[in-house]
This record gives sequence, structure tokens and C-alpha cells, in this order.
Amino acid sequence: MIASVPWPDGRRFAFTIIDDPDGQSLAMSTEVYALLRDLGLRTTKAVWVMEPPKRNSFGDTCESPAFKAHCLDLQRDGFEIAYHNAAPGTVRRAEVLRSLDLFRDYFGHDPISMANHYNDDAIYWGEARLTGRWRRLYRAVTRGTKTFHGHVDGHPCFWGDACRERIRYCRNFVFRRVNTLAACPYMPYVDAERPYVRSWYAASEGHDRDAFVRQLCEREQDRLENEGGACILYTHFGHGFVTDGGLDPDFTRLMERLARKGGWFVPVGVLLDYLRTLRGVHELTDHERSRLERSWFTAKLLHGTS
Repeated sequence: MIASVPWPDGRRFAFTIIDDPDGQSLAMSTEVYALLRDLGLRTTKAVWVMEPPKRNSFGDTCESPAFKAHCLDLQRDGFEIAYHNAAPGTVRRAEVLRSLDLFRDYFGHDPISMANHYNDDAIYWGEARLTGRWRRLYRAVTRGTKTFHGHVDGHPCFWGDACRERIRYCRNFVFRRVNTLAACPYMPYVDAERPYVRSWYAASEGHDRDAFVRQLCEREQDRLENEGGACILYTHFGHGFVTDGGLDPDFTRLMERLARKGGWFVPVGVLLDYLRTLRGVHELTDHERSRLERSWFTAKLLHGTS
């Protein structure tokens, strides 16, 4: 499968960001998204809908009226609001379903895309991201310290049926390659081993400021453009992008440089919908699944990829 595709309006490549809310305050988000808006980049911001009984991560949620208003402003400006599980902490099925209803009430539709948070209610996460020998190796390396149950029918945290019904795209593997489409040329794809997700997508590693700047340096920007590929850059804008002195200057410089290139800068859902319209949703073969799992697991062992 060829990674390069004809992008709309003669654009040379496609670029977007999936931003998870971990560690991110309203003030941080306001600064980052003001820059993206001014540069003409439209990306995807994942949110937590509600407060959990017990938190496992700092960050504003949509229970804050000011933060929810900020997200609605972003949506009106063309950014996509995505789902990062119900809350920054584990909740059970009834609360997950309530969070999806609230998301629809707030933003006018069910989530188009999502990325898992490390809650017990995460879906196909941890060792469940893998099959066969790759799962066994993952279990041996991690010593089975954490399991996730969003896809386990009968578990109190199960919500797989609602995920399949209400969410179009779910993120799985993250790669240390700026051209996400070259690393995962099948996306969006379906995986018969994971039937509760309607379709999957991958991302490129940029989980904090340092990883983001490394992944999107000048050389890598030029590589993405020359390959005519697509980058879905995974990050947390709450992790080092904003300090007391304001926006990180390297981040600002690189985004300004990227914006001057002939890219197609659209949210994750728009990009994946375009690929789906162009060539359909790919049905992953056993060989293709093994290839993706091997590539991701190797990168995780060597580099700690998300």
C-alpha cells in the first residue's frame, strides 16, 4: 500500500495534532491554541468530560464552565474536540455512558475521534493492544502491572458496545516517524481481533515538548513534505510547552516554519474521513497486524514510545 496520496487543493502533505489534556490548564491551552489559530493550523484537542471519584492526572475538564467555553470557542474556529475517556481517573460503565451523552450535549455530536487515557476503562489498552507473541513479550516486560477493561464484556468498566456505536476513530500505535501514514499505511483500518472499535488510526511520537520538537525539527518537516505523507502528531500541550515566560520558543519557531509550507492542516477526523473516502477502511490482515505490533513494541522497548 502506497503511503503517499493526492491531497486536496494540490497540498504537498497533511499535518495535524492529537493533543491529550494531561497536565494542561485553561491558561496553557489558551496560549497554545491562540498560536495554532493565528497560523491557520486546525488540529484536534481531546478532553475529559467529567471529574472522576479519584484523579490520576492533573488537567482541566469540561466540568469547568470556563474550560468548556474555551473548547466550544475552539470548535467554532474549526478545531476538533475529541474524547480522552470520560475523566482523569477510572469510572464505571454508567458514568462512561453519561460522559458520552454529555459530550454530545456539549459539542453537538458524538466524538469523531478518541485517544485512551490510562484508566481501567481504557479500551484495548496495555497488553490488549497486542496479540500472540507480542502480547506475551509485553506482559513479560511489564510484568502485567496494569490491565484495562473497557473492552471486557461483563466487567464493571465495559463500554465496548458504546465505543463501536458512537466513536468513529480510536488511536492505537505511536511511531517514531514523522510520516505517520508511512509507518501505518493502512489507516483508517479495522481489526477483527478488536471488534469494539469501529476503525483505528496511528500517530507519530511527540508526547511532550522535547519529543515534539525532536519529531518536528526542520529536517523532519522537510522529509514529511518531500514524501508527500501525513503526520498525526500525538502530544500533551500541558507538558513543557508553556512556562512562566510564555510559549516555548522552539515550538513557536517550528510551528511558524511548518505553517509556511504547502500543507493541508486539518483536524484528525477530517484527515481520516478524507482517507476513508479516498480508499475505504482497510481490513487488517494477520501479517499487517504483526508488522504494526512488532514495529511499535520495538520502538517502545528502545525509546519508550507511547
